[in-house]
Amino acid sequence: MHRNEMRLDPLTDEWTLFSESRAHQPTAPSVLEEHSAQTAANPFIAGFEHYAPHTLYQAEAQHGGRVRVVPNRAPVLRVEGDATRHGEGFYDHMDGVGAHEVIIETSDSRALEMLGPAHIAQVLRAWKSRIVDLMRDVRLRSFSIVKSVGRPAGALLPHAASQLVAMAVIPARLKRKLEVARGFYQQKKRSIFEDILGEEIRTGTRVVYENHGYCGFCPYASRSPFEIAIYPKRQVCDFQTISEEEDLQLADVIHVALTKLNGALDHPPYHLMLTTAPTRTTRQDHWSTLERDFRWHIEIVPRLYPLGALELATGSWVNGVWPEVAAEYLRGIQVPE
Repeated sequence: MHRNEMRLDPLTDEWTLFSESRAHQPTAPSVLEEHSAQTAANPFIAGFEHYAPHTLYQAEAQHGGRVRVVPNRAPVLRVEGDATRHGEGFYDHMDGVGAHEVIIETSDSRALEMLGPAHIAQVLRAWKSRIVDLMRDVRLRSFSIVKSVGRPAGALLPHAASQLVAMAVIPARLKRKLEVARGFYQQKKRSIFEDILGEEIRTGTRVVYENHGYCGFCPYASRSPFEIAIYPKRQVCDFQTISEEEDLQLADVIHVALTKLNGALDHPPYHLMLTTAPTRTTRQDHWSTLERDFRWHIEIVPRLYPLGALELATGSWVNGVWPEVAAEYLRGIQVPE
């Protein structure tokens, strides 16, 4: 008889349904096949900068590489507009105010994990710099970094790139995390992130890799096989405030996590998502304890299967690989020096 279990994510209050009967071969192919099939000119590679000439940020990296940030040519949000919410009968609406930028992580064809920690740290600094700059617009409240690799994850080009999306509202998933973190702190006078991280390090069964500043682990209620979360060990809610030394430590964990993931699943499609605290207003609203109760974090979620009707209908996730099994397998994969 197949083993079944349900696990609750304490941070999002979402259930994951684990079932051995769902531990089957991924349907998504290796992203390396997309690279070999690419025939059109890559607008993000060196020599084709004229396709994206408006540079918002640029930094040189190791081995002649370059990190560059440009506006998204098909933005979902724009800085122009009115950020005031209006009623339309029963419904609310507002202009699509925000920002949508592309971080070109390298000027050559290497994947992010192939760039090395020093280059990855430059990418992190580009993320930080653009968040700080966009925060000058007082209309913008939340900032997300999203990275999609592979067509099943929504990537249109096989190039190392990520996106920054700034919104004039606090989106529902972030608000839920903020509310959970605030409620936990009010009850126990400590951060839920501190307790989650403490439990992962104490047991060690789901830890994939850690260094002095960060811990990468497979979450207890992982939404996807081999999902990896990265938490800072220091209590800090704003990603853009971390030091350059912490940039290098984080780059090390990202490099190791993605390299191990490639070894385990033969370069799978995935989403990488960075969640950081929203801006605080001058009034004392209910996010006034963020410095003590919330912690920025990264989630790396492989896209091995199409999203099913069960996930859409219930808001729960289906996973065929328990995180303890995934973490043990990932720990055993060697990362070249």
